[in-house]
Amino acid sequence: MTAATHETTTTPAGTTPPPAAAVRPPRRVRGREERGLGASVALHATLILATLIAAFPVVWVLFISLGPKNAWQQPSEVLSHLGFHNYGDVLAHSDLPQWFLNTVIVAAGTTALGVFLAATAGYAVSRMRFPGSRQLMWVFLVTQMFPSIVLIVPLYLLMAELHLLDNYLGLILAYATTAVPFCAWMMKGYFDTIPKEIDEAGRVDGLTPFGTFWRLIVPLARPGLAVTAFYSFLTAWGEVAYATQFMQSDHYTLAVGIRTFAQDQRPDWAWTSATAIIITIPAALVFMLVQRSLVSGLTAGGTKS
Repeated sequence: MTAATHETTTTPAGTTPPPAAAVRPPRRVRGREERGLGASVALHATLILATLIAAFPVVWVLFISLGPKNAWQQPSEVLSHLGFHNYGDVLAHSDLPQWFLNTVIVAAGTTALGVFLAATAGYAVSRMRFPGSRQLMWVFLVTQMFPSIVLIVPLYLLMAELHLLDNYLGLILAYATTAVPFCAWMMKGYFDTIPKEIDEAGRVDGLTPFGTFWRLIVPLARPGLAVTAFYSFLTAWGEVAYATQFMQSDHYTLAVGIRTFAQDQRPDWAWTSATAIIITIPAALVFMLVQRSLVSGLTAGGTKS
């Protein structure tokens, strides 16, 4: 006899069981990815507020750069005098073109050297076992503990001995000391996610270790290389301390040259704001070129397959 039959037979005479519609349905449990209306509104409002706070300084500098010379004192006059005259003046009557060229040379050299050293070091530690491999990565990690200002004096003495002061190569090597350690750690984690069977297949086909790295591994590691290139580029593009100490006026970069517009007695905020916007444009363009690879490149090294 089933339980339903048993309940039917034990129901007192003259009574009927409760209808099925009266039974309360089970309470729906909200999934982890689902949010209520209030939580969704609060989240989006917070994100919009954070975006406005982050974008306001850039928008304000752009606004001031489009106005007259005294726009920073009287912002209300900007709308009636909108134009790009500040950009034309700073390009025609300052050393900005030379600073821009210097910065491009240093940033391109730092990016190329940083990507090459970080990729080869990360691949070697990821795939090969040699004496001192673990110590090498720890040395990379320890160098990140010191702020760049602490390294100026020893780097200055080394560069003076090697006659690299006021030299593009010297500044590129100085920036590489900052970019390579972090990027090597990141690339090592990324190479760990690439199956080692690919290296074995390359050796079976007769490729040398470097041939395997260049022809098989590098194409698979493009997202990680994009992040490395972007970080190395930003390290050189906006750095001030090393460029100030190691370079003379003929080799000033943009980040150093812009300071000459902000003298104590008579700062030129119109030229300063226009130059600041010009500095951000190449960085924004580089970001747009590598943005598709940034997320995958940053997260791929977090897990090991």
